[in-house]
Amino acid sequence: MQTPKELTPGRVREKDGEEVTALARGLDVLRRIATADAPVSNRELTEWTGIPKPTVSRITATLVNTGLLLRLPDSERFVLTASVLELSNGFLRNFDIRARARPFLIALAEKTGMSVHLGVRDRLDMVVIDSIRPRSAVLVSRLEIGGRMDMARTSVGRAYLSVLPDAERRDLITSLQIASGDDWPAIANGLQRGLEETRRLGFAISIGEWHHGLNAIAAGFVGPSEERYSVNCGGAAHQCPRDVLIETVAPALLECVADIVREIGGKPVAPFSG
Repeated sequence: MQTPKELTPGRVREKDGEEVTALARGLDVLRRIATADAPVSNRELTEWTGIPKPTVSRITATLVNTGLLLRLPDSERFVLTASVLELSNGFLRNFDIRARARPFLIALAEKTGMSVHLGVRDRLDMVVIDSIRPRSAVLVSRLEIGGRMDMARTSVGRAYLSVLPDAERRDLITSLQIASGDDWPAIANGLQRGLEETRRLGFAISIGEWHHGLNAIAAGFVGPSEERYSVNCGGAAHQCPRDVLIETVAPALLECVADIVREIGGKPVAPFSG
């Protein structure tokens, strides 16, 4: 099984400033299981999190008892249950920007014939919070709501980085470097080129960098409360080569983002310094 990407659990603290270690560990376990590509055992969770196995066993037992995890029959492996959807659905129900942006995302998908996604950051990934498939398309992205995308190698991630304040962007890139380990030099080269291009063009492009044969373009924007988002539009390489993305899709994408910003009362994005 592929080891899930390194995650940094949020620091959950009591009023006196001491970390609630048990809660932080439980959240870390849930995140590891959520990002795994197959059912997970206590032993694997111990290896991935560094939490002692007896503690992991108590955490998974508690999560099973509360209905968030299911222990597979005749197995020592665990999967998430449908109960976790209550958390995500609660988030999406109260996420007004998603509902208000959707008509413009649909219009972009139908105009370009490409898949469109609205993304936000979750730790070191971008997470899809809305996904639109055009009715006319034959080949479209299979990314669903809740799908995760690499931040450094995708257009949606680079567009998000481009609308962050300079100091926050530098800190986030440092975190990406630490998580990437020995792979960072190759990732960093592509990210630097991508951000320079994003600064010059006003939108980000990724040509087969995340998945071979998949090209995409994205633009970021700032919400009314300084929250950051990005809109991604793309598809199969033969459907949207680089010149088509720049000459045809980019104007429609930028118009879509401008419409969303006006609708939600967002803020203009100042050029970033890199």
